[in-house]
Amino acid sequence: MVTTPITPQIFTLEEYLAYDEGIDTRYELEDGVLVEMPTESPENINIARRLLLEFIKYVAAELVVWGTEVEVSGRQAKVRIPDLLVHSPASLAALAGATRSTLTQFMPPPALVVEVVSLGEQNRNRDYRYKHTEYAVREIAEYWIVDPELQQVTICKWLEGKYEDTIFIGEQIIASEIIPNWQLTVNQIFQKF
Repeated sequence: MVTTPITPQIFTLEEYLAYDEGIDTRYELEDGVLVEMPTESPENINIARRLLLEFIKYVAAELVVWGTEVEVSGRQAKVRIPDLLVHSPASLAALAGATRSTLTQFMPPPALVVEVVSLGEQNRNRDYRYKHTEYAVREIAEYWIVDPELQQVTICKWLEGKYEDTIFIGEQIIASEIIPNWQLTVNQIFQKF
C-alpha cells in the first residue's frame, strides 16, 4: 500500500493571525506552516521568570513582555514568539490599540528578545541558527540566547547589518547595551529557586 504524504496547509500572515482552534496551543509560523510550540519545562519557565523580574528593575515594566509575536523574514510568512521581549518605545507605541500583540515587519523592532533554549537538537538549531539570522534581519538590537544545558548566555548585538556574539559563563556579569546596569551573573540566572 502506497501512502501519499500530507502536504501541510500554507498560511499567510493574515490567516495565521486569524487562526483559532479554540484551545490554548501555541504556534509559531515557519515558512507559512503552523509549528506547535512544545510546553516549556519548569526550569525554562523559572529562568524566563527570573529574567523578567530582573529586567523590570532596569526598564519600565510595561516594556518587558512575554507572548508578543515577531514577524520575521522567510520564504513564506514566518512569526516567532520569543520567551521574553523588551520593547523599544517605538515598538510599544506601534501596538497601541492593537487587538493582537504581533509586531509585523512594517512595525519598529523591539529592543531585545530572549530565547531560553529547550532540550533537543532541533530547538538548539532553531535558537542558535535560524532565529539568530531572522532577528538580525529585523535589526533587533540584542538577542539573548540563554542555554541551561551549556550554562551560558550568548548576547548577540546588532552591529552594521549583522550580529556580533559574546558568550558569558560562570560568574561573568552580562554586558548589555539595552540594560546597561545589569548586575546578574550567568550562574545567578541558572540558580534553582
